Amino acid sequence: MGSSFEYLKVWQKSSDFIIEIYDILLQYPDYERYAMVSQIRRATNSVCANIAEGTGRRTKKDFINFLYVARGSLEEVRSFLLISERLGYINKEELNKLKVSSETISKMLNGLIKSLYNEIV
Repeated sequence: MGSSFEYLKVWQKSSDFIIEIYDILLQYPDYERYAMVSQIRRATNSVCANIAEGTGRRTKKDFINFLYVARGSLEEVRSFLLISERLGYINKEELNKLKVSSETISKMLNGLIKSLYNEIV
């Protein structure tokens, strides 16, 4: 594909989201360290990683597929955040802040997917 992922606004926003998530995970109970905390970290990192990996692929179709994986990982994070709030690990205000960030990233991913798709049809 040729362009560097670092210049993509969606990658930049996703990397900011990682920092937000890592900060909030510090307040989770120790017994969740190797369970929910670990899974949330992996899923959050997967968003950025799949955007980056997609830019290194040869075709736009391949890139789109990686963006779909990134979007799926983002939905996984959102699911864990909702469960986290129900379990009392995060409060409603923290949840809402993270939901806004994740919804922004989701819209950016959808826009990039649509743009790339329009270039190949």
